[in-house]
Amino acid sequence: MRVIIARFPFDLTKADVTASMSGVKPEQAVGDFVTIGRRRYPAKQVGQVVTRQDRRDFSSAEVVRAMTRLGFTCGTAPAPPGPEEGASAESS
Repeated sequence: MRVIIARFPFDLTKADVTASMSGVKPEQAVGDFVTIGRRRYPAKQVGQVVTRQDRRDFSSAEVVRAMTRLGFTCGTAPAPPGPEEGASAESS
């Protein structure tokens, strides 16, 4: 299927993406993520591996849109608690 990421067309299949991501350790998913197999990858990490482009060249929304079209489950991970939130929880 042809998808557009960073204004460039890519002919990808779900199997191509799965093969590209096999053996890649997922970074901590904060924000948009793509579920490949049993792992959650940050959308920007998937985009970088699949397109071989710098992460600054595309948005996570572009990757999520493309991966959704290919049949992957995508979502948004909650941000981890910041130091302010952790401090107020400890003092309670």
